[in-house]
Amino acid sequence: MKTKPFNTIAALAALCYLTGGDWLQFRGSDNNPVSDEKNLPKRFDAATGENVAWKAPLPRRGPASPIVVAGRELVTCSSGPKQDRLHVLAFDTRSGKPIWHRQLWATGHTVCNSFGAVANSTPASDGKRIFVFYSSNDLACFDIDGNLQWFRGLAYDYPTARNDVGMGSSPLVLGDTVIVQMENQGESFAAGLDVSTGETRWRIPRGHDAIWASPTVLRGNTRAEDALLLQGRTRLTAHQPSTGKLLWDYEIRCHTMASAVAHDGCVYLPAHGLNALRFDPASGTARLLWHQLRLSSGSGSPVIDRGRAYTVKSRSILVCGDLADGRVLWQLRLKGPIWATPMVADGHLYAVNHDGLVQVVELGPKKGPGLICRNGTEGASHKLNLVPFSARLVGSGQIDAGVLASPAVADGAIYFRTDAHLWKIAH
Repeated sequence: MKTKPFNTIAALAALCYLTGGDWLQFRGSDNNPVSDEKNLPKRFDAATGENVAWKAPLPRRGPASPIVVAGRELVTCSSGPKQDRLHVLAFDTRSGKPIWHRQLWATGHTVCNSFGAVANSTPASDGKRIFVFYSSNDLACFDIDGNLQWFRGLAYDYPTARNDVGMGSSPLVLGDTVIVQMENQGESFAAGLDVSTGETRWRIPRGHDAIWASPTVLRGNTRAEDALLLQGRTRLTAHQPSTGKLLWDYEIRCHTMASAVAHDGCVYLPAHGLNALRFDPASGTARLLWHQLRLSSGSGSPVIDRGRAYTVKSRSILVCGDLADGRVLWQLRLKGPIWATPMVADGHLYAVNHDGLVQVVELGPKKGPGLICRNGTEGASHKLNLVPFSARLVGSGQIDAGVLASPAVADGAIYFRTDAHLWKIAH
């Protein structure tokens, strides 16, 4: 039986926007933060303004990453002594000027770890609508111009769905369904809601353990064959996005923060290292292709690009592995701590640490007999400290501190979110 939305406003006007170059949800439109953009800045300087297009102030903080839709950069915040005032803001990507700012009152539990905020989850979009989700389990839909379309207080419907650290999974839009994952010690479930009305299409129970990883898409040969991936404490499950029907599952102790990424029919799952899985239609099960402990993840998720897997493990060590067999090719120590998932574009990886230092790593093939130390300096001291010369730091930039959000990329620019500002970095 479908549940009526807590509040429904008139249906969204049938407007069409181009979204080919947009960054529509957490880790990009396909949940793998790799961009086709070329010639992005490798260096920038906030003091001189070099390659800094604009910096816009935010009313309050939040770990949620920005998204870019139809010339608008969107982000959420939370404020108030009880973190119960919820914000969503849209900025013009060309000028950085605010276009609209909407505020909501939380209907659910707002106690969370002070390191985060109630605005933990990254918004998602289908190119016409914006879906914002908060740790209070409030889900709202706006059109591109900031008009509220519908609102669901999911904690109003399911009051025990909560944990005291704070919920953190981001919504995912697949077709005409927006998916939310509320995996916690209370009433734990995942649900698919109609993007137009907010009505519940399906709801499935999940394990009673907190997890902050986000839903992921495994692309099929057609959009109708896309599969929804849900990461739990003890297994990864694949579902039909429109019905929630279970397609297959794989039992494994999964990472609770870093999210799986799918690429070219394979799933790369953070779980005591990195696990490469492929679904076998003949047997109806997923099989393990390889497992590499050294490709473990910290809080950020893996990135897959051009036959390579990249992870940032503890102590801010960037590790590169071969997708063919999981073999580690090189590793490079960055300055940390790093909470955000890196982004890759045009053969370069961009990693931003919590202090706001953006580090740009050139991802090249092995260059002759040279070696590079694990701390990123060329030279030789002891063979155990050396790996093939396949990456080097080529640039950096400094933004303000308090970075938990992953960057977004669109239209020749990189967008960063800190506790206090949005930044646009562009030539």
